[in-house]
Amino acid sequence: MINIKNEHEIKLMEDAAEALKAALRAIEAEIKPGVTTMHLNNVAEEAMKKYGALPAFKGVECPYRGGKPYKWAICTSVNDEIIHGIPSEDVVLKEGDIVCVDLGTFKNGWCSDAGRTYGVGKISPVCEKLIKVARDAFFAGVDQAVVGNRVGDISNAVQTYVEKQGFSLLREYQGHGIGEEMHEDPGVPNIGRKGTGPRLQKGMALAIEPMICEGRPDVYVKKDYWTVATKDGKMTAYYENTIVITDREAKILTLD
Repeated sequence: MINIKNEHEIKLMEDAAEALKAALRAIEAEIKPGVTTMHLNNVAEEAMKKYGALPAFKGVECPYRGGKPYKWAICTSVNDEIIHGIPSEDVVLKEGDIVCVDLGTFKNGWCSDAGRTYGVGKISPVCEKLIKVARDAFFAGVDQAVVGNRVGDISNAVQTYVEKQGFSLLREYQGHGIGEEMHEDPGVPNIGRKGTGPRLQKGMALAIEPMICEGRPDVYVKKDYWTVATKDGKMTAYYENTIVITDREAKILTLD
């Protein structure tokens, strides 16, 4: 069931998003060679707490048998890892790396969700392009996030843009509705046909998240039961924001 949010509920989501944006700013300030991904996790969680929010990812059940609930505030996926990477003191960022950071906040009963990909020091031209295309693909999707369109219009816009740039998209993972729960209906794939899927209505809240690969989109889950990486070992990038459908253009809650 798709839950439509009223003005008061959207305001509560905006409050959760303020904490998330603070965490993103804290993370971005720390991205440099020599920093561990656990350090990024810690500064993000501290920023969330200062804004009265909790990390929404903590306690999320693992989708794979044998895996344990998620214990960290953010996901940090480095280079060929695209989503759900686990922060660690053993993962030290080095010059030329790119790191996909995904995070969610929970405040006053409502959630926000966003993700960014950061370059560490000087990165290669292909990594620069990957990061830009992931961001631009999100905005191509948002342009279609208007009342009367369908979810498939968002999906098709993301797919068309990314494939024209010579990259591929994950098929097994997608964006989602969001509100009192981190993951709500409808699903928002990054691949789709125009005019298909649920119709967009004022008050729908969505997390749109292009997940793109330099090479083939074939992925596997590592032995930690969480980290998703490309089988060909090529680079990846990711960009996500929480949006709300309005009478006009979509409102992006998690973007400064």
